[in-house]
Amino acid sequence: MIRQIINIDREKCDGCGLCVDACHEGAIALINGKAKLIREDHCDGLGDCLPECPVGAITLVTKDAPAFTVEQDVIPLMKKASACDCIDVVKNRPGSKGEMERWPIQLKLVPLKAKFLYGTDLLVASDCTAFVSKDFHERFIKDRVVLIGCPKLDREEYSQRLASIIEGNNIRSVTLVRMDIPCCADMARMVREAIAMCFRKVPLEIFVMSTDGTVAE
Repeated sequence: MIRQIINIDREKCDGCGLCVDACHEGAIALINGKAKLIREDHCDGLGDCLPECPVGAITLVTKDAPAFTVEQDVIPLMKKASACDCIDVVKNRPGSKGEMERWPIQLKLVPLKAKFLYGTDLLVASDCTAFVSKDFHERFIKDRVVLIGCPKLDREEYSQRLASIIEGNNIRSVTLVRMDIPCCADMARMVREAIAMCFRKVPLEIFVMSTDGTVAE
């Protein structure tokens, strides 16, 4: 169908990644240091990413493109994909001294299929948890790939997306770290539902963190 979507000029793009943050539909990823529209059917054509681009590399174009859709029943598609179909997402910026190996980490931004996810142990963490624990990186992030989210702020149902990530990337295990507050109980529900949707048994470990930083398994 003929509709409006974004176009990214790779020559102008400086790889800052601001457009990836601005795209709520996860249609953009950084590949080989440049922004790329990876899912035309996830681009709503509203252009929230345009004002975020500091070099003017993004424009709106009218072209023949797939209709804008919401992800539905994606697990069967993920099972058909092979590891070589993964999307490579940018590593830390040069000079970074952090312990995070990959970005983005937000659940709603991470691609459903990515090389940095394949065959790993996954940490799903509520947004607040890292800020109340002084040893969060050493205790939970080490040797795991991180996804973060907040069901109260994001107002999204993560179950289907998580199931697709877990199944499609052959995730070995899932660790959930959530706060000991009511809204975080919904995060635990969604993670359990996601694992239940998978076609294989995936180990799950849940840690509940209080506001003083103590943790109960």
